[in-house]
Amino acid sequence: MAELELDDGTIWYETIGDGPPLVFVHGGWMDGTTWEPQIEHFADDYRVVTLDVRGHGNTGVTEPDQYSIDLFTDDLEALLSRLEIERPILCGLSLGSMVVQEYLDRRSDDAAGAILGGAVRSMPPVELPSGVKSFWSPMPALATSLSVSGSAGTFRSMLYSIQATTGERWLSVDPSTRADAIDTVGDIPSAEFRKIFDALYQYDPPELSGIETPTLVVHGEQEAPLVKRQGRQIASAVADGTQLELAESGHLVNQDRSRAFNAAATDFLEELPAA
Repeated sequence: MAELELDDGTIWYETIGDGPPLVFVHGGWMDGTTWEPQIEHFADDYRVVTLDVRGHGNTGVTEPDQYSIDLFTDDLEALLSRLEIERPILCGLSLGSMVVQEYLDRRSDDAAGAILGGAVRSMPPVELPSGVKSFWSPMPALATSLSVSGSAGTFRSMLYSIQATTGERWLSVDPSTRADAIDTVGDIPSAEFRKIFDALYQYDPPELSGIETPTLVVHGEQEAPLVKRQGRQIASAVADGTQLELAESGHLVNQDRSRAFNAAATDFLEELPAA
């Protein structure tokens, strides 16, 4: 891996292959290795870029006391500038999908295409009246859980709550993928877990109306219904959006159905003028 030195931290990233730039941004509490099925598939034809977002993976702890999707997007822009990438194809999962949406809102003319897996616009995935998020903040309860159960235990509690609400396995239909994800979360310090959660919770998503970047939205069949609804909203808001649902898969759709995800992404990429 390589390092991008910033004033308030170091972002770890990796590049492999040659061709049109295909940039992957992972989900919350995960890291760049969650894209391995896509790296192996696309590296022969694309310049594949992965990064570990602040608080995650090899990047780990950085100086700011508070994270935000805006900050994560600043980092993405800095990395693309370092790599002299002007027309990226962006692929984001969950938290990464928020980063991609923010990038599209800032630089809609710069991205050649966007693929959003497990796409979500907000956490929770519902529109709340202005001021409600601050008034009903889950942060005190989260801090208590983290102090008692740590990052992995808190993440398990979140999974149980979502599963109880949806009746589905949600995160992943594959036990080994689910176990690996929980292990990855367990490596994140509690303070960083809180900062990542707060970035997700505080994010105010852009409307995306008028965005002309071709966009593919992919969800797993066992994704939470409210998240699927937000995915449909994204696909409808952009000028050229498509929404796809893959059977026998959960939130980590790129891992649960890697071949189907890669095939859908390949078809999408082949239709892009830049590709």
